[in-house]
Parts: sequence; C-alpha cells; structure tokens
Amino acid sequence: DDMELGRRIKCSLCTKALKKIQVLAGDNPDEAAVTAALKKGCRLLGRFLGKQCQKLVSQYQDQISQGLQDGDTPRDICTTMGICKA
Repeated sequence: DDMELGRRIKCSLCTKALKKIQVLAGDNPDEAAVTAALKKGCRLLGRFLGKQCQKLVSQYQDQISQGLQDGDTPRDICTTMGICKA
C-alpha cells in the first residue's frame, strides 16, 4: 500500500544518504568530520533528494552522528531512527 511504499522510499533514501555521508566522514570519524559530511552528503544527492536529506539530517543529526562514530552500518542507523524496518 501507499504507506508501505512511502516507508520503503524513505528507507532507501536514508540508507543511500548515509552511505554517502559515511564515505565522506571517513574511517573513525569524529563529530566534526561527521557534521561536515552531513552537509556535503546531502548536496551530492541532487536538488530534490538533497532537500529530503537535509530534513532527515536536521531531525536526526545526533543519532546519525552517534551511529557513524560507533561504526554502525547505514542500514542499522536508519533502522534505529525508525525509518527502516528491522
């Protein structure tokens, strides 16, 4: 149904965005590296997705930052935030 589809799209956007951000942040990123990567990562997704990404990031910045610093996978982080189903 539509809700399910919307959730899947959000989940895939979240995972895609976090993969980019993770690469930009590098291995063992500190908070500053993650913050810079969050800003840059959304821009790389293009205009429409970039806007969605910005919304996601501003809403969940702490969880994303923490997850990346802990070395969690993008999928795990999106699941923790409740965007992807476990």
